Amino acid sequence: MKPVLLKIGGSVLTNKERECTMRKAEIERIAGEIAGARARVVIVHGAGSFGHPQARAHNLGEDPTTRGLIETHAAVMKLNNAFIEALNRAGVGAVGVHPLDCIMVEDGRVKDLDCAVLDSMIEFGLTPVLHGDVVMDSKRGASVISGDQILRELGSRLDVAMVGAGTNVDGMLDEAGRTIAKITPDTLDNISSRRLERHSTKLNMIPDQIHGSVGEDVTGGMKGKVKELLELAEDGVESVIFNAYLDGMVYNFLRGKDVGGTRITLH
Repeated sequence: MKPVLLKIGGSVLTNKERECTMRKAEIERIAGEIAGARARVVIVHGAGSFGHPQARAHNLGEDPTTRGLIETHAAVMKLNNAFIEALNRAGVGAVGVHPLDCIMVEDGRVKDLDCAVLDSMIEFGLTPVLHGDVVMDSKRGASVISGDQILRELGSRLDVAMVGAGTNVDGMLDEAGRTIAKITPDTLDNISSRRLERHSTKLNMIPDQIHGSVGEDVTGGMKGKVKELLELAEDGVESVIFNAYLDGMVYNFLRGKDVGGTRITLH
């Protein structure tokens, strides 16, 4: 049975308005839903308020330093450890897989990611849990990598049954607050009612009317998520953005049930 690839946003697991503040009840609830679904899962989670403030304070995007790397990684490790502990209490055999240890990027984009270890973990019955992190960069020295970029890379490199991004809203919302049912590379420019400036590729035309993320985010927020999932769609892998903040939605997604939201697909 193919595993399911699931990302839980930092906006669900943490209060992004308050530095290093977990939503403990949500962490426990989601861990229980994952356990109850009894699915083979690879999990990625966002850093939320446990990574973005530190990365911004140390200006990691422009001038990475060893101190900035250490403090940002230490912060995201706290959230990752708490989530893993909750998963294991619920009966999921979860283990942390830290991008700093296994992902190399070049100018901010993934260059090397060996999935052989992840495949072996899944086959052994473990649930790997990756997260947004700061990683080594062959050009910049170090870079922040979002959970959404990791989701995109794993979706392309692993043989998975489904890809889902659980966030704190019902999917991609237009300027009127309505959920956009489907986005494709060809229909992206129809999301906005106003004319968008043409750029070299459609992936650079993410409109300001796409809403959803709140709080401090140095990795692109909802626009970044759309960009990564559109690239994944161009690799032939469909995904869905859904509301993981609602009771039962993570369980329903893992069981293959309809969770509404926004589908990101090639056609």
